[in-house]
Amino acid sequence: MSPAPPARTSVHSLWTAGGPGADRLSRVRVLVIGSGGREHALCRSLAADPQVTEVHCAPGNAGVAQVATLHPVTPTDPAAVTRLASELGADLVVVGPEAPLVAGVADAVREAGIPCFGPSREAARIEGSKAFAKDVMVAAGVPTARSRTCVTPEEAAAALDEFGTPYVVKDDGLAAGKGVVVTDDRDEALRHAAACGRVVIEEFLDGPEVSLFALCDGSTAVPLQPAQDHKRAYDGDKGPNTGGMGAYTPLPWAPGDLTDRVMAETVIPTVTELARRGTPYTGVLFVGLALTAEGPKVIEFNARFGDPETQVVLDRLETPLAGLLLACADGTLGGFGPLSYRDGAAVTVVIAAEDYPADPVKGDVIEGLSDTVENAYVLHSGTALDGDRVVSNGGRVLSVVGTGPDVAAARAAAYEAVGRIRMRGSHHRTDIAGHSA
Repeated sequence: MSPAPPARTSVHSLWTAGGPGADRLSRVRVLVIGSGGREHALCRSLAADPQVTEVHCAPGNAGVAQVATLHPVTPTDPAAVTRLASELGADLVVVGPEAPLVAGVADAVREAGIPCFGPSREAARIEGSKAFAKDVMVAAGVPTARSRTCVTPEEAAAALDEFGTPYVVKDDGLAAGKGVVVTDDRDEALRHAAACGRVVIEEFLDGPEVSLFALCDGSTAVPLQPAQDHKRAYDGDKGPNTGGMGAYTPLPWAPGDLTDRVMAETVIPTVTELARRGTPYTGVLFVGLALTAEGPKVIEFNARFGDPETQVVLDRLETPLAGLLLACADGTLGGFGPLSYRDGAAVTVVIAAEDYPADPVKGDVIEGLSDTVENAYVLHSGTALDGDRVVSNGGRVLSVVGTGPDVAAARAAAYEAVGRIRMRGSHHRTDIAGHSA
């Protein structure tokens, strides 16, 4: 007979060190769902949290295995994830990627009585459908680009003519960060629209891009430190869109009131509108912004932590992560207290496989992972074990994180570490955080 799972801890709204809930939360067991660099960053932060005794990840990767116990599971199978969480006696389930959220994994976990960090299937439509997100933004009065939802070639052509160049065409559904085409070539824009079927075509928003994560418990929202992602595959913001080739934080050039303004104009109205519709938002709301001449406007919403921004934002977050995510899961974020951050900066550079993002090659041996660099470390995004060798198993293979007293120092540390890693056919950008001041 299998042993009974350990009893789950009772979640309490007070979890600061030494507070009334501290001893109970010192026994927290966490299950993280996903297999990428974002999940490695989450597991690393949770493993460093003194309130956490066990970190589990399903399915994880070769790097995550260094900080968490791995379990084979299909992340988009709600029943399988819930069964695993119950068997482990998990006190908190953290859903990393968007596909499991859209599949309803968070709903199933919560229905089983297990606290879960991640929005419901209905609320996750904020990422699962660009058209739904636009409808929410319009209803909430959120600053964003004018747009049209198109399903026929004729509608797409008319929308392209209405908004002009650069043409912005977005797949309405999930596309792993690669469903957007921004181009001056009208034929390319029409081909992308035809390939997607249902698309959102919108005006181009000109200005620097910023990512802001807001942690939500259904009614309250708390911002994390802003970061900047680099989406294009090649230096100088050239080439196709990717899931992200690097990121850094803080942003010394950003307006001082940026976070407060985005919370007031975008996050709170969006969370309020979703609650009004009967779909309260629990988890992280990722706000992708363009800092236009008229102020910050939303490019996109995501229903999960962004990758690779998570790698740098969590590196700087000093507040223990488990209690913060539990506060979101059980609706007590309003009483959590202010967050704290480490001084300095973090920069991450993504090492990608040959032919990424088109048709990445898998199975190449990765060397140099044990070569240490002061103030730098490696998070695995798409890796696997082949015997005792670490091999590539995805498009974005590694996220190399450098830290330092400022962005320049963090950048130098990251690139020194990148230079020690060898993988046949790999490529990376050399200009991440190169224009940070």
